[in-house]
Amino acid sequence: MGAEAVRVLVVDDSPVDRRVVELLLRAAHCGGGGGGAAPFHVTAVDSGKKAMELLGQRRSNRLSTSSPPASADVSSETTEMNESCALKWTIFQEQAIDIVLTDYCMPEMTGYDLLKAIKALGSPNPIPVVVMSSENEPQRISRCLTAGAEDFILKPLKINDVQRLRKCSGVKPKTAVMNSSSFEVSHYFQFIFKFILLTYALMCLSQLFHRWSNGSFLSLWCA
Repeated sequence: MGAEAVRVLVVDDSPVDRRVVELLLRAAHCGGGGGGAAPFHVTAVDSGKKAMELLGQRRSNRLSTSSPPASADVSSETTEMNESCALKWTIFQEQAIDIVLTDYCMPEMTGYDLLKAIKALGSPNPIPVVVMSSENEPQRISRCLTAGAEDFILKPLKINDVQRLRKCSGVKPKTAVMNSSSFEVSHYFQFIFKFILLTYALMCLSQLFHRWSNGSFLSLWCA
């Protein structure tokens, strides 16, 4: 049986960046996730507001189904209610979020604002938050880490960033024995990563050319 999945909520207003992160995380298990490494289950939204709405809904579900009630020998109606609560609990467990990966620079609600909002939820088990940005600004990095971010990653994500996310999520991998096929698979994963990186670069260039041709090149903001 494989390791428990790491459930990641990806928050980025750029559809290109969201797609690249999804491809990289999902390919990580196929190409280099052998040996007991946990696969990633990715949920993606395009704004901090939608992320908070999603987390709020799942927080409410957890409070209303904090634990399935014990079976009682009373009536079929009670049994049906117990089964319904148990089903809701199972659904919640499947949909829970282990870690949030958010872009820093987004309109309306920035990644820093989202980080503070998540930490202010007051959960006994706070959701880990990792912030990513295409700009390597020490002041920005320090600001996020001081506010409680588990890590700060530079875009585009790289192979070693996948392991950093796993570590921050707190999901423990199952131990397994390495064999020769694992090394062959790791080379295959590197090929997948290079392909994703090339696709990312081409999509970015395509977006830049499209905006330049429409005369809106100066309206670009940071990714």
